[in-house]
Amino acid sequence: MPKPLTFIDAFAGCGGLSLGLMQAGLTGKLAVEHDSFAFATLKANLLAKQAPFKYSWPRWLPKEPLGIATLLSKYSQQLAALTGSVDVVVGGPPCQGFSMAGRRQHDDPRNQLFAQYLRLVEIVKPKIVLIENVRGFTMDFAVGENVTNYAGALKAVLSDDYEVHERLLDLSQFGVPQARTRYFVIAVHESFTTADPFKLLESRIPSFLRSLGISAPVSSSNAISDLEVSRCGTEPSQDTKGFEQIAYSRPLTRYQKLMNTGVTPSDLRLARHADDIAQRFQEIIDISHAEGRLNTSISSEVRERFGLKKKALRVLDPDLPSPTITSMPDDLLHYREPRTLTVRENARLQSFPDWYSFQGKYTTGGHLRRKEVPRFTRVANAVPPLVARAIGEMLVALMAEATKAPAARAGQSSLQRVHKGTELFAEA
Repeated sequence: MPKPLTFIDAFAGCGGLSLGLMQAGLTGKLAVEHDSFAFATLKANLLAKQAPFKYSWPRWLPKEPLGIATLLSKYSQQLAALTGSVDVVVGGPPCQGFSMAGRRQHDDPRNQLFAQYLRLVEIVKPKIVLIENVRGFTMDFAVGENVTNYAGALKAVLSDDYEVHERLLDLSQFGVPQARTRYFVIAVHESFTTADPFKLLESRIPSFLRSLGISAPVSSSNAISDLEVSRCGTEPSQDTKGFEQIAYSRPLTRYQKLMNTGVTPSDLRLARHADDIAQRFQEIIDISHAEGRLNTSISSEVRERFGLKKKALRVLDPDLPSPTITSMPDDLLHYREPRTLTVRENARLQSFPDWYSFQGKYTTGGHLRRKEVPRFTRVANAVPPLVARAIGEMLVALMAEATKAPAARAGQSSLQRVHKGTELFAEA
């Protein structure tokens, strides 16, 4: 029986990508995450003794928050010792500088983390490099009189030693109840002859969905109808005094059963909406249904009527996948109930199983937005585990086929341009 593929998650966040790959049978060697709340979530779910999936984790690396720059500088010898033993290096470096949901900035310091990611690739020399980012990563940036395209630069860096494949994927086709498009790169080392991994991935979608017992697309109500307050009622919050939470009963649909597996979900805390706010929300929900304006921003007339400046407010369409969820919990209203969504409802829309709990603050604000990653933000920024699982299962099949017929080009690689590529990203 072949050994499971191994991976390092270089920007793990709250663990969506790692979880999905583990569900696909891969072994996570370690994860890098600098945010304390996000790492606490990883530790509670993927490092706990009784966790259904967990990292193997090396003895030399503390189980604590750590940035990739510190990993590279402090543990370079230990990383070098992993050369050849890591099959996949994965990660989605922070995307805020590229995101079309905010102000795209080529000089956002978080963008420079790509240079460090590539340095890790240079050291570990994996068979496969997997990168996920927002679609804005493919856009051109004006840098003085020049134009920089980060996706193009990334491909140029990797192409000397890897066959680089890229694709914008609609994640709803994998059963994620969300209309979320993301940019993916799968780079396979040139010593292996493989098919286009994205063509293989797409060909496997029907069998992947059948194996899960679901069909796509999955609508919002199909994902979260068992969490309606009108159905479940409320009870005191288990983790925050003064708040109520949904009193969970049972799953109703196939997707909900896939996510629930007989556990009582966490992160069910409800927002405390004043009566006048709840009344306003109900009117906006009613108007949006009447106008057929669901899953899209409310009209300027509605904003003017209620004196709202917020343009991103949307009401869920119960019959369609949700729009892309964001880090702002008040961007999205429930399709029926006058309230914003809970962390658990957002997690369902991201395909996190109900046993997966989130740690740390629920929200944050002001200057702390650039320093803290609360629960809503961590869920929104994650790679949906269902997509990661589908990709992981594809990679297992891809490498199993590739090892049967090794390429004539096999041999040691110099990765000569990777260091040059890190300089390119650092200077951009």
